[in-house]
Amino acid sequence: MGSREIKSPEGGIENPANLEEQYSDTNPRKKLAFYFIESDDRRTAFGRGYTGGTTPVNIHGKPIADLSKTGGWFAAFFIFGNEMAERMAYFGLSVNMVAFMFYIMHRPFSSSSNAVNNFLGISQASSVLGGFLADAYLGRYWTIAIFTTIYLAGLTGITLCATMDILTPKQDQCDQLSLLLGNCEPATSWQMFYLYSVLYLTGFGAAGIRPCVSSFGADQFDETSPQYKSHLDRFFNFFYLSVTIGAIIAFTAVVYIQMEHGWGLAFGSLAIAMGISNFVFFLGTPLYRHRLPGGSPLTRVAQVLVAAYRKRNDAFSSSELIGLYEVPGKQSAIKGSRKIAHTNSFRWLDKAALQLKEDGVDPSPWRLCTVTQVEEVKILLKLIPIPACTIMLSVVLTEYLTLSVQQAYTLNTHMGHLKLPVTCMPVFPGLSIFLILSLYYSTFVPLSRRITGHPHGASQLQRVGIGLAVSIISVAWAAIFERYRRNYAIKNEYEASFLTAMPNLSAYWLLIQYCLIGIAEVFCIVGLLEFLYEEAPDAMKSIGSAYAALAGGLGCFAASILNSIIKSVTGSTEKPSWLSQNINTGRFDYFYWLLTVLSVINFCIFLYSAQRYKYRAEQQIVSKIKEELIQG
Repeated sequence: MGSREIKSPEGGIENPANLEEQYSDTNPRKKLAFYFIESDDRRTAFGRGYTGGTTPVNIHGKPIADLSKTGGWFAAFFIFGNEMAERMAYFGLSVNMVAFMFYIMHRPFSSSSNAVNNFLGISQASSVLGGFLADAYLGRYWTIAIFTTIYLAGLTGITLCATMDILTPKQDQCDQLSLLLGNCEPATSWQMFYLYSVLYLTGFGAAGIRPCVSSFGADQFDETSPQYKSHLDRFFNFFYLSVTIGAIIAFTAVVYIQMEHGWGLAFGSLAIAMGISNFVFFLGTPLYRHRLPGGSPLTRVAQVLVAAYRKRNDAFSSSELIGLYEVPGKQSAIKGSRKIAHTNSFRWLDKAALQLKEDGVDPSPWRLCTVTQVEEVKILLKLIPIPACTIMLSVVLTEYLTLSVQQAYTLNTHMGHLKLPVTCMPVFPGLSIFLILSLYYSTFVPLSRRITGHPHGASQLQRVGIGLAVSIISVAWAAIFERYRRNYAIKNEYEASFLTAMPNLSAYWLLIQYCLIGIAEVFCIVGLLEFLYEEAPDAMKSIGSAYAALAGGLGCFAASILNSIIKSVTGSTEKPSWLSQNINTGRFDYFYWLLTVLSVINFCIFLYSAQRYKYRAEQQIVSKIKEELIQG
């Protein structure tokens, strides 16, 4: 079987080479024809109006007469606020909810951490649903509008839980000693059911925000502009900067409100911020450029798999073969999508596009798919290894949110005469992210451009790789310092006092691991978001962005599973587990070394996957050169 590319017509009715000749050099060339005519009309999500291809439209689905009055950076800034508020609530809950469950609901640290990890996982893994709805039916704008309202409802429910005595157990005669001994009155089952319900409702609300906000913001820029790639690169950096600002506010202002004014106002401030961001988002509606949903992407994927299976026994050299099936014209048969050139990867999927004489003039999409539809599935499959390799980074980030806080409780958090709350400690990764993003274009890009020759300093996959490498250094340092901290606690007789700060050991040693993981997050996540948006098919941009959120969610769930396994394997009646509630008798250092080993293995897998990956832009250039050679 030869390796030459199967060609599909780019427009009109053509007579391309037989697939038999494409796959085998020994067979005579046959003339084949494609007989299919498609209208270029495209219908909007709710049936309002028509437009063609990937043309930006207004909220009513009509083509925008003057693009200069819409989109661009001005429109993007209205969108930034929504993500900033969502991440402010996300991080505000991730840090404060563990303490709320322990001190107010009287739940042990272990179960509280797992509940929060599940919340983090749901808020990210459910993004696949949001991405599906956006790409298939609703469009990104309406998906954000619906789910951000759900998010606000969840935050309101959490605020009620913190303010109404009926929703929390009695706090009488519950001092610190009673908490440590587990003698405080625990929350009833229905109280915990209510808290879990509103907490997970909030997490579900993120399903339509995470995959759509970054893609919807990127939609505001003109693809035909010479500065498009530069704008896109800067957009994703500014987008993550807004995420970071939200996190910094959550780790400082929200913590301060909680300490000074109580849990009710702390959680209420998150709800108020979300409400304001919703108002600002809707205020910018006349400015937004929209992309039309292209129909159910999962249905198209299923059609390709079913069609390929049904024709699994049909040979490329069959006498019944007409050719690879594609529609004429510049637009594909998929709403809102340009055609995608054929590639030689996953050739077994090409069977879905094999047009046989028995297919007839109007074939069923469950028996015959277009080349573009098949290539969509190929792209989705080729993308999987890259975000999958970022799951390990999400595991480390999730563990830091809980384990590092437990470490900080045993350390001196004074900065001169100022004493920082323990729950403020995770602000330092955010500050390092803010600093890196601020210096990115003035420092990193010029320096790295000299080394790599890349116009943006480093390619998207190179940035992801840098982030993963720095995360290994971060978790290795965490293991080294934790061993020193534990030995210091035992030597100075703090072994039993795991909630008592050791005055002579500063918590600011944690800043090294915090700042390193912040740097890792900047390079890895920003590079990944840009990579997925550019590489995803036109009609699956939200699904592509959902890959990143899904990887984050799986990392949260993996962290919970890993914690449970470690506690089960390392703990017994005679000795505490590595993740004992008493950090001084546990072995957090062993656990960090385990994360280091897993991160190294993951990094090696990423290097292999990145080396094999071919950017779509590169493939398009190769396809054009091949086409010119064949025509010449």
